[in-house]
Amino acid sequence: MISLAGRQVLAAEILGGRPALVRIEPQTLTFLDPTTRELLRVRPNPLTREQTLRLRGARPAGPPPRPSSEPVTVQRRVSATGVIVVCRQPVALGRVHAGRVVRVHVSEHTLAVELDGETRTIRRTTNRPVVVIKANRPHQARATSTELSASLDQAT
Repeated sequence: MISLAGRQVLAAEILGGRPALVRIEPQTLTFLDPTTRELLRVRPNPLTREQTLRLRGARPAGPPPRPSSEPVTVQRRVSATGVIVVCRQPVALGRVHAGRVVRVHVSEHTLAVELDGETRTIRRTTNRPVVVIKANRPHQARATSTELSASLDQAT
């Protein structure tokens, strides 16, 4: 939470205790990392123009933050059918890789999948941004049927 013009504004829970710059635009509040100017969060601006002009210590904003030009690395768990989905683009890797967690480097035009020490490069067919970074971990059953029957036998 930050306080602007006597109002409490939620930046993001994940930014708790971390320094951040706030860029105030007419419609949005942009939260940036102070050293790298990396975009952290964007929220709606609850302040009026008059409230913004009365802020103490405010100064004109610099250039707007640019998105990172380097590839984003994500993890995906290969499904039972051998497919992963990155930016809503399905990529078939083969059933032999089912259940494995792979790393994918997402750039503007390609997806580079690290698999068995080699890299497969696939042309990107969507222009959606990366939203999910980490894969789901495999689901584990709490107990198998044989463990349940053994525990029931011990209880009786």
